[in-house]
Amino acid sequence: MPFHSIYQMSFINIELKARTEKADLIREYLLSHRAEFKGTDRQTDTYFRVSKGRLKLRQGDIESSLVYYERPDQSGPKQSDCRVIEIADSNELKEILTESLGVLAIVKKIREIFFIRNVKFHIDKLDGFGTFVEIEASDKNEPIPVEVLKEQCDFYKRAFGVEDGDLIDISYSDMILNNQAS
Repeated sequence: MPFHSIYQMSFINIELKARTEKADLIREYLLSHRAEFKGTDRQTDTYFRVSKGRLKLRQGDIESSLVYYERPDQSGPKQSDCRVIEIADSNELKEILTESLGVLAIVKKIREIFFIRNVKFHIDKLDGFGTFVEIEASDKNEPIPVEVLKEQCDFYKRAFGVEDGDLIDISYSDMILNNQAS
């Protein structure tokens, strides 16, 4: 069965990722501030070998997409330039990409997904790595200056009590690759 692209978009995403032991407090904060809860998704992200940036196929019950992004590895809010294609049936696409590019890493996680306006929040559990919170402010649906997106990330970082020492400067795939190298 061929894969079907629902839509494609390009956008800027300012994001931060941090280890957390405050998942319950973050969840309570989001719900008490009327965040829209999209659900809990079991996701498998397959990262492919590419010459620049990152290319991943996300397979989940809520989110299923092919994502290409370029982002520096740095702690704190960082800008990603993203291109996303929503995918309805991804198994054949995964086979083609695996054969043509090769798999770099596979990340399996349980992700709770929330939204407040243009800001998306994830509470992620990765086996063997713990619990993380991600804050992603994007201009996906309307033009928003990068400075405002950064301010939104900083606001929620403070609201969630995220300390600078909790920030993660690499992707989950890099964490898995680094752990395999150890």
